[in-house]
Amino acid sequence: MMNQKIAVIGAGLMGTGIAQVVLEAGNSVSLVDVNGMQLEKSRETISSLLQRKVEKGLCGEEFVSSCMNRFSTFSCFESISDVDFVIEAVPENMDLKKEVFQQLDEVINPNAIFISNTSGLSISDIASVTKRPEQVIGMHFFYPVPKMDLVEIIRGVLTSNDVYIKVRALTNQIGRKAVDAPNYPGFLVNRMLVPMINEAIYCVMEGAKPEDVDAAMKLGANHPMGPIQLADFVGLDTLLATMEGLYKGFRDSKYRPCPLLINLVEGGQLGRKTGRGFYTYN
Repeated sequence: MMNQKIAVIGAGLMGTGIAQVVLEAGNSVSLVDVNGMQLEKSRETISSLLQRKVEKGLCGEEFVSSCMNRFSTFSCFESISDVDFVIEAVPENMDLKKEVFQQLDEVINPNAIFISNTSGLSISDIASVTKRPEQVIGMHFFYPVPKMDLVEIIRGVLTSNDVYIKVRALTNQIGRKAVDAPNYPGFLVNRMLVPMINEAIYCVMEGAKPEDVDAAMKLGANHPMGPIQLADFVGLDTLLATMEGLYKGFRDSKYRPCPLLINLVEGGQLGRKTGRGFYTYN
């Protein structure tokens, strides 16, 4: 397996998952976060998930040791200046992402490729704050990363063909399936999926029971999870933010967030993570 030097910025759920799959493919990973406790939590999570694979007979202890030996954590960008790729996985906020990319641009070697894991923000806009916009591209992973095969690849208006080819190759190397997505709000999956969930919430607002809406799509469209259940799983605040991004980006009323969704978010009922959304959880 080819050992490339890859930095992941942000040690949250997505960053930790990305770091794990990149490690398992034989690469060296530097995980960067300002929160030292979060970095330690990420290390423990990755080690625990790899040990679980050993228990299931999917790999040996030597594989786990190899992965963890190629894994480093840092709290500053200066420590990762010699990497081949940087994958940004900080929260979905344009100002924050731009700040991160500006800082990276100052200290990372000029040949490195910059990748954003954004789920719907403009790659062209993110790239505009760097001196290397042709080397900036989107690589949208899905949660939970170790279990989801899909990666959306999004080119900015200035992304070079060479960078695109290298990122397609990286996607294959880490065992993921790539689809090309347009650089418009929501890309492909979220642009189709989130409005469908939003429409399902309109059905609930108009009197349908959440369990009936879910049963209709599971039995009538063969979906593994109903849209209302999926909304609670994703997080109603995340769902609302995505709808608002689509609405703002396209200025089309078909992307208007459902008032019921807004009410639930304003009331702090965000789904599974708060114990209550459309359903109640223990």
